Amino acid sequence: MKKIAALLLLFVTLPLMAEPVQVENLRLWAAPDHTRLVFDTTAAANHKLFTLDNPARLVIDIPDARLKGELPLTSDDPVIRRLRSAERNRNDLRVVVDLKGAVKPKSFVLKPNRQYGHRLVVDLFPAGPQRDGVEKKVVKSITDNGPRDVVIAIDPGHGGEDPGAKGARGSYEKDVVLAIGRRLEALIERERGMRPVMVRKGDYFLGLRKRMQLARDNRADLFISIHADAFRDPRVRGSSVYTLSRRGASSEAARWLASRENSADLIGGVTLDDKDDMLASVLLDLSQTASQEASLDAANMVFRQLKASGETHKKRVQQAGFAVLKSPDVPSLLIETAFISNPAEERKLNDPGHQQRLAEAIMNGIRSYFRKSPPPGTWLAQSAPKRHRISRGDTLSGIAEQYRISLNSLRSANQLRGDRILVGQVLRIPET
Repeated sequence: MKKIAALLLLFVTLPLMAEPVQVENLRLWAAPDHTRLVFDTTAAANHKLFTLDNPARLVIDIPDARLKGELPLTSDDPVIRRLRSAERNRNDLRVVVDLKGAVKPKSFVLKPNRQYGHRLVVDLFPAGPQRDGVEKKVVKSITDNGPRDVVIAIDPGHGGEDPGAKGARGSYEKDVVLAIGRRLEALIERERGMRPVMVRKGDYFLGLRKRMQLARDNRADLFISIHADAFRDPRVRGSSVYTLSRRGASSEAARWLASRENSADLIGGVTLDDKDDMLASVLLDLSQTASQEASLDAANMVFRQLKASGETHKKRVQQAGFAVLKSPDVPSLLIETAFISNPAEERKLNDPGHQQRLAEAIMNGIRSYFRKSPPPGTWLAQSAPKRHRISRGDTLSGIAEQYRISLNSLRSANQLRGDRILVGQVLRIPET
C-alpha cells in the first residue's frame, strides 16, 4: 500500500514539476557604473550565461522557461544596444543582449519579498576602467596651497528595484527622497566653501556599503542619508534624525579589524594592514570616537532645524545600527524626513514647496555645524572668526598681546567693560 501511495503522489506532482518557469517581466536600471537587468519569474530560475565577441553579446539561457510579453527597448542605455529572445531546444529560453562594448557580467537569484516574487538579477559592468557612480571633482588636501571646500555627501535612500516604503497614494520613498536630495544639493552648491556629492543621482540600486564607500572615496566631511519612514499605523508622523549606536560601532570595528589586511581599508588615510592588533584597535577606536562625536553634533543641529520647521517624531536624536552610518572616519547621520505611510505627510513629501523647506532646514543645520566645527584646511576654517577659550592664568592684556591686537578692540569685540574674565569663557578675537 505504501508503494502504491508513493506512486500516486508521484503522478500527482509530475505536472507541477514539469510546469515551465514564466518570465513575467524584465526591468532595466542604468546606474553610473553598471546596468542591472531584473527578470521577474514565477519560480527560482536556473540559468547560464556567457559572452561572445565580434560583435559583443551576452547570452542568458534559462532552462524550461517561457517569456511572457515582449522585451523592453534599450536605445538610451549606456551598455546595452538591444535585447532579443528565442526558444531554444523547444523548452528553454535564450535571451541575447547585444552590447555596445565588452562587459563583465555578474548574476544571482533573489527570493520573494514583500514587493517582488522570484527574481533573476544580471549586472553588467563595463570591462574597461570602472566608474564608481559619483563624478569626482578635485578635492584639495590640507597640504595643498590654499584652503579646500567642505564636502557633504548626500545619499537619497533606496532606488531602482528597491523602492523603499510606499504611501497609500502610491508614492515611493525612493522618488521623494531623491527630489529632496537634489534640492539640498542645489542649496549646498550656492554655499561658499561647501561642495555637494550626490551618492545616488538617479533611479538605480546601490548597496549600503557601496554608498558608504563612495562617501569615503570622495573624502566627505559629512554623510547625510535621506529617507521617508513608514509604520503600520497611518497616524504616526514626524521627522527623525539618527546616528550610529554603540552596538553598531562595535560590530563595525570588529569587521574592520578582521579585514584590515585589505589595503583599501583606510582609517582617516592611515592603513591598518601593517599594524599589530593593539595599535590597529587603538587607531580605529580613536577614529570612530571622533566620528561619532562629530555625527552627534551635526545631527543635533539638523534636528533642531527640523523641529523648528515642523513636527518631529521623537524629542531628541536617536541611535541605531544602520549599516549606511558605519563609516569609521566620516561623520554620518540618517534623516527620516516624514512618515510616507501617513496620508497627510505623503502629500507633503510630494509637494515641491515642502521638499524645499525640508532641504532648507537640513541646510541650516549643516551650516550651523560647520560654522561651529570647520575642518582644518578648509575655507570655512580660514574664514571663521578666531576664538580663545580662557585658561587658568590668562589675562585680558596677555591675550591681546598674544594675538597682536589692542586691548580696547578685544574688549569691544566681546562687549567687556573691564578686564574681568572667567576660566572657560570664550572670547572672540577681532581681525587685525
